[in-house]
Amino acid sequence: MRIAVGASGPSKDAPAEERFGRCAYFVVFDENGNVLETINNEGAASAEGAGIRTTQILLDHNVNVVLTGRVGPKAINALLAGGVAVYTGVADTVSGTLENYKKGLMQPLAVPNARQHSGKGPEKRVVK
Repeated sequence: MRIAVGASGPSKDAPAEERFGRCAYFVVFDENGNVLETINNEGAASAEGAGIRTTQILLDHNVNVVLTGRVGPKAINALLAGGVAVYTGVADTVSGTLENYKKGLMQPLAVPNARQHSGKGPEKRVVK
């Protein structure tokens, strides 16, 4: 089994990342917690479709499980269609997130928990 954790840096000690499609890296572990590889998420730089591009990268790396925070509608559908289990509820660090998953503390995700195009940068505010 290959378990990918969204990360802001390329190591197991890096802060875990909430945003699936826009995280900088994925650290991939086996079921025993051994680091197998670090994936540079080239999908994060996409102007649009970051979640779909990120999903394809994980499928290309034979990931079975992804641990993340927020996933939009297109990405969750693509992940599930690709046979990737998705869990939400990241901890402070990548290794802490993996430990929470192994302890059964993360929630499986079958529907999106982020709106489409959560995107990069600050959200627009409407001034009344």
